[in-house]
This record gives sequence, structure tokens and C-alpha cells, in this order.
Amino acid sequence: MKKIFLIILLLISTKTFSLEYKSNFTIEDFEKAQNNGKIVVVSSWNKFCGTCKRQKPILKQAENDFNDVLFMYFEQNKNKDIAKYLDFQFWSTIAVYKNNKQVEKTIGLSTKEDIYNLIKKGI
Repeated sequence: MKKIFLIILLLISTKTFSLEYKSNFTIEDFEKAQNNGKIVVVSSWNKFCGTCKRQKPILKQAENDFNDVLFMYFEQNKNKDIAKYLDFQFWSTIAVYKNNKQVEKTIGLSTKEDIYNLIKKGI
């Protein structure tokens, strides 16, 4: 019985985790936002990345707290063309873009304070 419960719990948590992480990045939308003067925060992730898992709720909260910023996400392993386009070499990379320029790019931030300070560099 314990094994069945553990398997069900694992399936639910895996399903929930994968639902939270959806790629919404397209090069066209990114370039359009940049050309329209929008501040863009881009985050790369992988479903097996613990740091990415810690970043996600912070970034989701930031979407509510920074209304004028566009947040875009992509899965690093599945979207190698995007990773190459942005020169993202690692999971858990977050970059801020403003006025068609990369303002800041960092890897592995996992606290709200650090991520919010990074976003504020673009504002």
C-alpha cells in the first residue's frame, strides 16, 4: 500500500511540476516586445533542475509585481535554437533585456531578493 501511495504522489508531483513549466518564448514575440520598448525577462529551465524549480514561483510572483515587464520561459534541452539565439548555455539562466540590449544575464539565482534585484536592473 505504501508503494502505491508513493507512486501516486510521485506521479501527481511530476505532473504538477511539468504543468507549471511551460515554454512561452518565441523569437518573434521576443523581438516584437523589444522593438516596442518592452522590458523582457527570459528564463531557461529544465524539468530536472532543482534551481529552476526554486526560481519558478519567484518568477511567477514577479509577473504580478512587475506589470510592465514581459516574462518569457523556454526549456533549454527542447529549445536549443532559442538557447543558441540568446547565448544561454546553462539551465537556470535569467536575462533582462531593455531597448534591444541585454542588460544583465546570470545563472543560478534562487532567492526572491536576488531575482527581484536582477529584474530591477532593467527598469
